[in-house]
Amino acid sequence: MVKLEGKKKDASPVVVFGNSTSFNGVLRFKETLCIQGKFKGSIEATGALIVDRGAVVEADHISVTSLIVYGTVAGIVHAMDKVDMLSGAEVRGDVTAARLRIADGVRFEGHCSMTGDEKDVEIFSRPTEEIKAELQRTNG
Repeated sequence: MVKLEGKKKDASPVVVFGNSTSFNGVLRFKETLCIQGKFKGSIEATGALIVDRGAVVEADHISVTSLIVYGTVAGIVHAMDKVDMLSGAEVRGDVTAARLRIADGVRFEGHCSMTGDEKDVEIFSRPTEEIKAELQRTNG
């Protein structure tokens, strides 16, 4: 269950759709939204989305900064930062994110794509000494 009380004063506000809320349509928001009820449609947001335990989200697509799933999500997910699927969550659909965490006890059906600025490195055509020197520069 999501703990919403005890937040710092400078933390961004959290809007909660309670467990008796049922909403169909397009959601757009800039801060943090916690869904505890049912949602069907699409989500296009620059904020974070939390899908609480018992909540069901069926979306054509979900585009958010980050997504935390305790409940059920069905649809294509694109998160600019991260997706956390926590124990008991069920996610059906393809997920694209810079960071992804899937806890034990999650049911996930779909494909994952990781985004980021990774360089293609051809390690087989470069001398071993060159690779070691580059790793020492970046880690040292």
